[in-house]
Amino acid sequence: MNSKKYQNHEKDLLKSILSRSLSSSNPSDETIAKAHSYSGINSDDPYKKLKYRLLEEYQDKSFEDIDGINFLENSNGETIQIKKQEKINFSTMEKDFKEEIFSDLKLIPNIGLATERKLKEQGFNDIASLLNHEKFCENAEIAIEQLNSSSFKDIFDIVRENSYSKNNVLKCLSGVANEDFKFMDIETLGLANVPIILIGVAELSKNGKCIESTQYLLREKSEEPAVLEAFMSHLDENSVYVSYNGARFDVPFIKNRCDYYRITYNHDLIHYDLLYFARRLWKSKMPNCKLTTVEKYLFDIQRTDDVPGSLIPSYYNIYLKKNNIGPLIPIIEHNRMDIVSLAKFLMKMYEEVCTN
Repeated sequence: MNSKKYQNHEKDLLKSILSRSLSSSNPSDETIAKAHSYSGINSDDPYKKLKYRLLEEYQDKSFEDIDGINFLENSNGETIQIKKQEKINFSTMEKDFKEEIFSDLKLIPNIGLATERKLKEQGFNDIASLLNHEKFCENAEIAIEQLNSSSFKDIFDIVRENSYSKNNVLKCLSGVANEDFKFMDIETLGLANVPIILIGVAELSKNGKCIESTQYLLREKSEEPAVLEAFMSHLDENSVYVSYNGARFDVPFIKNRCDYYRITYNHDLIHYDLLYFARRLWKSKMPNCKLTTVEKYLFDIQRTDDVPGSLIPSYYNIYLKKNNIGPLIPIIEHNRMDIVSLAKFLMKMYEEVCTN
């Protein structure tokens, strides 16, 4: 009798223990609630909840399930490439940039805003007309010769360093072929001396009717050299960087990682950092000049399930820990939207400075 009672007690104890396990066939409600609490499904934090949902949604999926994915190999190893195309209507070719630049009398030494205004009132509307001016003819001749014999990059540097109006740098855009723009952005595991986990570059078709994003993603940290090499395969001497804070962050970060792996980075490219121009043109129109704020206020773009840059390292580390691609999905989309938006920003900036 005591033996039977002991056996029943043992069964009840075992049932109680199993009910506390989520992997048992009949976990208790309390166990399920605790599991949900730990996972984040019932969290008030939308990013924690999103992370849990993605882990659930992608638990049985692999990289092959990501649209536009290719597996590539180069001299530094293997990595993955993700491509996507979409329509756009990009154009900066309506005006001759040299005509715009030659109309800026302030490129001549000793001509400022007030002097330029007086000269134009007297009929000196461009640098060539100053060849007939007693005081400025010699410097005008030098400037014309310099501008006519210089490469586009040299002209860009002259305008950037000498023009009173920084908007003239934007007017130079019409001298760039559509396919030479490289709209770029990186995602990293921190602010310095850590891996770049994703590099995105968007490129326009020659007619500006299509934009193609190409992203290189680390499946594991050892793939970073291959990602760096893959990105640099898009660059040549005519390439023009377009970024958002990339002059201070993205490009120096890439150079640093190349140095770390002893990969040669020898690109001295024109760089349009649009954060600088956004502050000049749009600061008074919105609360701040964050990229997503500009999207919202000027382009009516509302992102869904977007992960802010500050949370990207934690999402990537969860991917590594769980071996689940779910947390990578919003990182990829965040980066893709960033680089495509840069093309829209650049075109709007150009239109504004050329019409004012």
